[in-house]
Amino acid sequence: MPAKQYIVCLTEDERKSLNKLTTTGKASARKINHARILLKADINQPDGGCTDKQISEALNISTRSIERVRQRFVEESRENALNPRPKKSLKLKKIDGEAEAHLIALACSQVPQGYNRWTLRLLAEEMVTLEYIGSAE
Repeated sequence: MPAKQYIVCLTEDERKSLNKLTTTGKASARKINHARILLKADINQPDGGCTDKQISEALNISTRSIERVRQRFVEESRENALNPRPKKSLKLKKIDGEAEAHLIALACSQVPQGYNRWTLRLLAEEMVTLEYIGSAE
């Protein structure tokens, strides 16, 4: 088995804060598990730290997850290893609250003559026609 690429070396203060985090129970389960991973992987322990396989069996966590936690600890920081990454999928709204209110009112209004119901394209075109939005993109 190849040597670990990311070695966890905790200071005494880091060990104390991680131990406190795991024993108080005030944090999320994910954060507590990541703290336990870091504590078990620490090479400054008397036994030199556990292998990924030992940690995996003890905590019932995949070895890949353990590798990722160690990597984030070494490359980034302790806080980044404990907390999830911010979501990148959050998209900005294309219309503001006022335009959204007009859209809802329009969708609840009478359908134009010749149509059975409002379609997304029809709503978009009508919003542009009424100048609630600049374009329908």
